[in-house]
Amino acid sequence: MVAGPGITGAGEAAGTAVAADYFESYSVVGLLAVVGVLFVAVAFGAGRLLRPVVPTPEKLMTYECGVDPVGDGWAHTQVRYYVYAFLYVIFAVDSIFLFPWATVFAAPGYGAATLVEMFIFLGFLAVGLLYAYKKGVLTWT
Repeated sequence: MVAGPGITGAGEAAGTAVAADYFESYSVVGLLAVVGVLFVAVAFGAGRLLRPVVPTPEKLMTYECGVDPVGDGWAHTQVRYYVYAFLYVIFAVDSIFLFPWATVFAAPGYGAATLVEMFIFLGFLAVGLLYAYKKGVLTWT
C-alpha cells in the first residue's frame, strides 16, 4: 500500500514527519548563521583590502579625547571608582530579581514562603552594604 501525503502507512512511525520538520527549522537557522558570518567576514576582508595603510606618528600616538597626551599612556585610576561600579551592578542585578519575585508573590498559595525568601535575600544585601559602609568603601573623600 502506498501512503499519500499526510497518511501514515503501517510501517511508518507517526513522529518521523515531526522530527524532519524539527531539523528543517534548525537547518534554516544554521544557514542564516553561516550567511551572517560570511557577510561579516566579507565586510572585514573588503575593509582590510581597500583601506589605506599609512602609519604616521600621530596615528600611533595614544588618543585622549582630543587633548595632546602628556607623560605615560597608562594612568592610575583609584580603586574606589571600580567599587562604586561594582556596587551599582550588584544592586541593579538584584533589583531585576525583584520583578519575578513580585509575580510569584502575587500568585495564590505562594505568598508567605516567597515573602520570607525575599526578606532573607534583602537581609544579605543589607549586610553586604553595611559591611561596605563600615569598611569605609562608601566614603568619597
